[in-house]
Amino acid sequence: MPTPNSIAKKSESKWAWVWFAYTGFLFIDPILAPNRYLWPATLAVFFTFVFIMWGYIRATDQGHPVRYWMIAATFALGLLTFPWNNGGSTFFVYTAAFLPFTFVSLRKVLSIFLSLALLVLIEGAIFHAVPGFFHIGWPNTFIAIFLMCVIGGGNIFFAQQRRADRQLRAALEENLALAAVAERERIARDLHDVLGHTLSVIVLKSELASRLIARQEAADHTRAATELADVERIARTALAEVREAIGGYRARGLAAEIEAARRTLDAAGVTLILDSAAAGITPILDSAAAGVAPSLDSAASVNPILDCSTPTASPLSPTEETALSLALREAVTNIVRHSNATTCRLRFITEANHRRLVIEDNGQHPITHEGNGLRGMRARIESLGGQLSLHHDHGTRLQIELPLRPQAATS
Repeated sequence: MPTPNSIAKKSESKWAWVWFAYTGFLFIDPILAPNRYLWPATLAVFFTFVFIMWGYIRATDQGHPVRYWMIAATFALGLLTFPWNNGGSTFFVYTAAFLPFTFVSLRKVLSIFLSLALLVLIEGAIFHAVPGFFHIGWPNTFIAIFLMCVIGGGNIFFAQQRRADRQLRAALEENLALAAVAERERIARDLHDVLGHTLSVIVLKSELASRLIARQEAADHTRAATELADVERIARTALAEVREAIGGYRARGLAAEIEAARRTLDAAGVTLILDSAAAGITPILDSAAAGVAPSLDSAASVNPILDCSTPTASPLSPTEETALSLALREAVTNIVRHSNATTCRLRFITEANHRRLVIEDNGQHPITHEGNGLRGMRARIESLGGQLSLHHDHGTRLQIELPLRPQAATS
């Protein structure tokens, strides 16, 4: 697929042939003062320049060695033609026009301009003293030098502008490539978080249903049917979440994620304990002591992260809530898969300048290195200016800190 820069270069190559119109000045002397030698010599010079121009345009890459030789040949052709055809000064103008587009260094371009103008002046001085066919008048010499300065100076501006435009196109191409990579990473990370958790729950419930069906008691069969109905519901939810992840995943909310985590852990035989260590806030729920599962509404109504009981705190932004929800989902998935834990404790802490989510379990994790899930979780948290730490002491302790955004002043 052609890039914007390659398309621009092809367009520039086509427009370069427009400059060829200036060769018309070569034919002024043969038309005004024709003789038997002037026309054949002028035509020979013209076709020689056609070949030079063709070589220059083909060498479209800036700084290509062929361009140097074509520019040198153009100027040499001007030196050879100028003494017997005043239109040969056109080749000096071509040389001055090509230089700024070939050399990036402005100092080098100006130095070459000065050197070429000096050579034209020397040639004019030499052939000014020669009478007859090879005579060069001072007016023609000074006009040639003047046109070199005007055309060359103007093209310096256009060359710099074109380079800036190419750099802008290159930056745009790079940004598009980086955006595509970032989007692929986002989809991969979100699919891992969504499907990893959901498929783990499906496997867990399917295994539980199989064990219950193997028993002969009617109550177990009833519960097995319930578990299988949950498998169907979760599978349908997973399909919807995959579609959302491809289009731009947004978490369903932290409170809903807590309720989903409770159901997942409960199916795995893990007791979820929710409490708050923030000053002045009573524990949300201790399911081990109370024996009551937190509902979606109760979790949302007393969760200090969602309600921001600290007066200066602002509510969670959608991005922050998504990051915390997916982190909780990934942590619960790891607990169910690897830990063999019996309890899981969630602590929400709001302090002076940050919020903290702590997820602890009493299991034993045989895997100590970070997988794709943990790496994706860390990338999300760090993109929000937060930190993630993982400790394996007596069980596993996952801690996430997010900076606390000050609440906007209200009138």
